[in-house]
Amino acid sequence: MGFIDDIKRSYSQGSMLLKLIFINIGVFVVLHVLALGSLLMNAGDGILQWVELPSDLGMLLHRPWTLITYMFAHYGFLHILFNMLWLYWLGRIFMEYFSPKQLTGVYLLGGLGGALLFLIAYNTLPYFRALPEQAFLKGASASVIAIVVATAVYAPDYRIGLLFLGEVPLKWVALVTVAIAVLGLDAGNVGGNIAHIGGAIVGAWFGLRIKRGRDITRPLNTAIDSVVGLFNGRSWKLPKFEKKAGSKHNQQQAQQRPNRPADEVSEDELDKILGKIKVAGYDALTDEEKDKLFKASRRRSV
Repeated sequence: MGFIDDIKRSYSQGSMLLKLIFINIGVFVVLHVLALGSLLMNAGDGILQWVELPSDLGMLLHRPWTLITYMFAHYGFLHILFNMLWLYWLGRIFMEYFSPKQLTGVYLLGGLGGALLFLIAYNTLPYFRALPEQAFLKGASASVIAIVVATAVYAPDYRIGLLFLGEVPLKWVALVTVAIAVLGLDAGNVGGNIAHIGGAIVGAWFGLRIKRGRDITRPLNTAIDSVVGLFNGRSWKLPKFEKKAGSKHNQQQAQQRPNRPADEVSEDELDKILGKIKVAGYDALTDEEKDKLFKASRRRSV
């Protein structure tokens, strides 16, 4: 069981970004194992329908969990491969500015936003209501696009390297991604592209609100903390996001090191401040971040 133990250890010690990727891959494997077992036992091929989001509201009432499960469910190899590469790549950039809880919150809210727009379109627009069969939605694309757009709105000039194109501002990557979803509305994957747009709307909402010091993921994360607290007897305290645009600090690190001098700045905090200067310039720093930078430079000069 060494292989299983290695996976468990990697999951428990990994970042929230890696945990999300592990969950998606785990669901992918389980779905294929169950589908194979169903095929061998001649039990039908309806495994996916228990985790996909149905467009029919009556079926959704009997399977409400699919609002969550669909955003972790993939069946095609290329589908999960591209989504997980996209999540890992852009998720790492997201984590340069925000906390693991905010990553989880944007992932879940983006998926819910995609599901909501998908359901509204299929149950109100004449084109979809005239279709003879209902549709099913699966995949993390809406959640991933929410993270992409959220990061691009917050740090639009962050430059990433693209093959054959060189360094490109993140805002253009996000715009092209959303444009592909919009232009794809008349293609085969209409429902999926509608969900992508829903995820993009949530990502833009998060990015715009966080610039004003408002974290739209806080209510969701607070609810998750409360549920987790019922099972383990404690609850995480959500890091407070100041009302100043661009401020971000990690209270969890402070709790883990209570004996640290009040004026000491951790290496992680300093790296994030320096990264922010690189992307947006010194003037983008909050007063608190400037004070931390001053303290760190004074400590190193002693």
